Amino acid sequence: MDLKGPVLGIESSCDETAAAVLAPDGTIMAEAVFSQTEDHARFGGVVPELAARAHLSHLPGLVAGVMERAGVAPGDLGGVAATSGPGLIGGLIVGASFGKGMALSHGLSFVAVNHLEAHALTPRLPGLLPGGAVFPYLLLLLSGGHCQCVAVEGLGRYRRLGTTLDDAVGEAFDKAAKLLGLPWPGGPHLERLAAGGDAARVPLPRPLLGRAGCDFSFSGLKTAVAQAVAKGVAAPADIAASFQASVAAVVADRARHALAMAPGATALVVSGGVAANSGVRAALMAVAAAAGLPMVAPPIRLCTDNAVMVAWAGIERLRAGLTDPWDHAPRPRWPLDELTPPT
Repeated sequence: MDLKGPVLGIESSCDETAAAVLAPDGTIMAEAVFSQTEDHARFGGVVPELAARAHLSHLPGLVAGVMERAGVAPGDLGGVAATSGPGLIGGLIVGASFGKGMALSHGLSFVAVNHLEAHALTPRLPGLLPGGAVFPYLLLLLSGGHCQCVAVEGLGRYRRLGTTLDDAVGEAFDKAAKLLGLPWPGGPHLERLAAGGDAARVPLPRPLLGRAGCDFSFSGLKTAVAQAVAKGVAAPADIAASFQASVAAVVADRARHALAMAPGATALVVSGGVAANSGVRAALMAVAAAAGLPMVAPPIRLCTDNAVMVAWAGIERLRAGLTDPWDHAPRPRWPLDELTPPT
C-alpha cells in the first residue's frame, strides 16, 4: 500500500536506545543512538535490568529529538515500527510499548519488527546498492548474539541454512578479547590490537573449515586462545591477529558453502556488528568476487543495532499491507523462519 507519511523506527532490544525517521522512499530524515556501553562496561557485559531502565529514561527524549530534526509531527507519520524481538525482554517491552502508545494515540499503524528481519532487509535501503538488493540474496548475520546463514527469498520468506553450534561470532570476539585483557565490548579493541600482530605466529584452529553445510563453531577456537594466553606462546597482538584470521577464514568458508546451498542468489550480504570488522569484510569480499556477486554491507554505523533498519523494515511491511495488533507481545526469542507464512 502507499504510505501517507514518514515512518518512525524504535530500537531497544539490547543496550542501544535508538530512534529514526525515514521518508516513505527510505531517505533518512533523522536518526539518533544513545549507547549504554559505559554503563555496562564495568560489569563486563550487558545487565538487562540496567538496560531496560536506561531505555525507559532516554527513549522519550530521543524520539522527540529525531521528530523535531525531521520536521515531522506525530500526526504526519505513516506508521510506527518498534523492535519486538528477539532480545532482552525488558528493553523490548519499553520500546514496543512506547511505539504502540504513540501509534494508538495518533491513529497510526503499528509494526512489530523482528530485529533479525531488520538486519536482513537493511541492504535494500536506497543508496547501498544501485536499485537496492534484489530478492533472493544470501545473508550472513554476524553479531554478538547471532551467527546465521540465511537465504532471503522475499519479505517474510527466510530459509535458515546454518547457524552456530555454540558461541555467536561476536560473543567469541568478546571472550577472546577478555582473555587478552581488553575492555568490553571486545571486538573493536581486538581488531585494533590485531592490526599490529602477525597472524601466522600462532597456529589456531579453524573449526568446521571445509565441512559440509554452513554451520559455525567457535568454542574450540576460544579455548585455543585461552591456552595460548596461559602458555604465553606469543605477544597478545600476534594472538589477536591469529584469532581474527581464523574467524575470517571460517566465515569465508561457511559463506562459500552457503552460496552453493542458495543457487540464484543475487548478492552476498553481511550484517550485524561483526560486519564492521575489516578482516571479515575483506574475506567475504573475496568470496563474493569469486562467485561473481556483489558483496553488500551496511555503513559501519548501521552494522550495529540502530533504528534506521527498524524503520526501513517497517516501511517494507507497511507497503505490503502488514501491520500488527495492539496485543502483539514482545518475544525474547523470535526465529526468522517463524515469519515465513505457511504454504
